[in-house]
Amino acid sequence: MIIALDGMGGDHAPGEIIKGALESLNEFQDIHIHIYGDEEKMAPYLKEHERLTVIHCTEIIEPDDEPVRAIRRKKDASMVKMAQAVKENQADAGVSAGNTGALMAAGLFIVGRIEGIERPALAPTLPTVDGQGFVMLDLGANADAKPNHLSQYAVMGSIYAEKVRGIKNPRVGLLNIGTEEGKGNELTKAAYQLLQEAPINFIGNVESRDLLTGAADVVVTDGFTGNMVLKTIEGTAAGFFTMLKEVYYSSMKTKISAALIKNELGGLKKKLDYSEYGGAGLFGLQAPIIKAHGSSNGRAIYNAIRQARTMVQHEVTKTIHETIGKGSEQ
Repeated sequence: MIIALDGMGGDHAPGEIIKGALESLNEFQDIHIHIYGDEEKMAPYLKEHERLTVIHCTEIIEPDDEPVRAIRRKKDASMVKMAQAVKENQADAGVSAGNTGALMAAGLFIVGRIEGIERPALAPTLPTVDGQGFVMLDLGANADAKPNHLSQYAVMGSIYAEKVRGIKNPRVGLLNIGTEEGKGNELTKAAYQLLQEAPINFIGNVESRDLLTGAADVVVTDGFTGNMVLKTIEGTAAGFFTMLKEVYYSSMKTKISAALIKNELGGLKKKLDYSEYGGAGLFGLQAPIIKAHGSSNGRAIYNAIRQARTMVQHEVTKTIHETIGKGSEQ
């Protein structure tokens, strides 16, 4: 199995990207990694490995580049070359921590959509208090959505939760302002009816306040709402730890207390870090593409590669294609 890796994407590239790649190669004996990027910039971090291939690229897609223009103009960018390798079957899956918009554009215009999928969705696994996590989509690939888009998101998320996360008959919920069937706007009311008919274990509406307590294994919503939920969770977690730090360092007594529970606090912070679950999958493309967080360290890149590997092993793309195809024929 070959994983194509964008070596220049992310805040800590290329060092942490390469670190994650090497960790993955040591852990998984069945993968080869093709890393795309500037050889000179990557050289200080590279170590020779029989299953690591470096492909030199002369361009980089920057965080502030306009996504579609960058994909079309920067033909020798590491992200573009990575996506082309996946498209041309030179790699089984791709991973990047680079510009989110550009990666979505590369997924659409280079890798291409699965036949029958109207819009791909961005789908990370978010944390829950019990550590199990839940898949949520769409979290920003499309600001707007139609009811049938949410139905397709639900099917794709359910397949991923079962195949990759190992959850039998995953519970699928529709994000809404109340749990009652009649709640919501025109989009959620119409989507509710379609989800009842979809080949999934639909449990009805779920509220945002219940997401982190494990109300569902898969939660679907439009990309505008989903992205706001994601940023709220990120901001709340960061704010919580900032306030906690202020409390524990306010006096000698609390400093001693902090020292005593340092490991426990570290475990709590890790539990709230969704990069521990891997990256955000771009569901609905013809091959697995994983978007790692822009601030990914080596461990987060390792988890994203592990996620891509699992998606390939369990033929997630093929299952989505077969399931959506059957539904569109009815």
